[in-house]
Amino acid sequence: MTSKTPITPDVITIPRKVDVDILPNIIGLQKDALANALNEIGIPAKQIKMRTAQIWQWLYVKGAQTFDEMTNLSKDFRTLLLKSFSITRPEIITRQISNDGTRKYLLRVTGGHEVEAVFIPEKDRGTLCISSQIGCTLTCTFCHTGTQKLVRNLTPAEIVGQILIARDDLEEWDKSAGEKRNVSNIVLMGMGEPLYNTNNVRDAMLIAMDNEGIALSRRRITLSTSGVVPEIIRTGSEIGCMLAISFHATTDEVRDVLVPINRKHKIAELLDACRNYPKLSNSERITFEYVMLKGINDSDDDARRLVELISGIPAKINLIPFNPWPGSGYERSDWKRIEAFGDIVNKAGYASPIRRPRGEDIMAACGQLKSETQRSRKSAKQMADEVKGQ
Repeated sequence: MTSKTPITPDVITIPRKVDVDILPNIIGLQKDALANALNEIGIPAKQIKMRTAQIWQWLYVKGAQTFDEMTNLSKDFRTLLLKSFSITRPEIITRQISNDGTRKYLLRVTGGHEVEAVFIPEKDRGTLCISSQIGCTLTCTFCHTGTQKLVRNLTPAEIVGQILIARDDLEEWDKSAGEKRNVSNIVLMGMGEPLYNTNNVRDAMLIAMDNEGIALSRRRITLSTSGVVPEIIRTGSEIGCMLAISFHATTDEVRDVLVPINRKHKIAELLDACRNYPKLSNSERITFEYVMLKGINDSDDDARRLVELISGIPAKINLIPFNPWPGSGYERSDWKRIEAFGDIVNKAGYASPIRRPRGEDIMAACGQLKSETQRSRKSAKQMADEVKGQ
């Protein structure tokens, strides 16, 4: 019997462009800010509301990448826009397509820095995982992104730009809010801690949720935090999206190591914030993400403690088989152990789906994201030494 020839992931490299970020970027502005910007370049007050709506639709409904595409605007107005603003999106450096259909984008943003975004197609939805920072400051020991030091926060334009890039690639512009979409859900689970960049994340998600633009429901947006407690309630009131907690341990002793922010905000404080999250209900549950690490956090006792800790919180628990990366120092829990853990949680009345790893062959699975330049600068031994030294 001949073995099947393995499928090589589709990798497309896009030639580098010249960085010309000189003029203010019109993407990422809230409507009132866009209106103010138009006022400053001399647009008559009586036209500003109409012009704002027209530009908004071109950017976020039709996906225009140049002012010349905005054909219902006069030539003189388009010329004025061209002289006053830029339409600057992240630039695709590479696009990789996994054997399972997952797409990973390596994107260049202002200053030549790089971030990654991942599109995960499923039968009933398409989820786009986007980044909020270049690098990360949290150094969670099981997470590949955590080995890349924080460079800076992403701007609203760079955050919402990841959505625009994916919609370009999936050819789904000019669809109404009711039409079936490829990108139907957004998760802020890429590079960085969203709640260390709350203002910019909020502004980007308000654009994504605007009914006259991208028009995603707030319930189709999930923000994942490692536990920046002071920002959690604010997120619920100012964004109103679904909340996910990167939890991963049932004792402060273990969580202090896996998720070092726990040294500042302990489990009890984090769960108090969850209990007070706005709109929390059985129909809008908090998701607790729990990566399964062999011999670290996967015992029956851990499962029972987890159930006790979240008692009274409308929640579901996503069990995530650990996705290995060079030098991680951790192993994935055995499948039977994961199922046994899930059975205990499930019998206690909590849904506990086991997240099927997606895009592992292109390092696009949960916890594996890291910009290519940073990945290539460190050997596996260097990364292993860093993990051991934490």
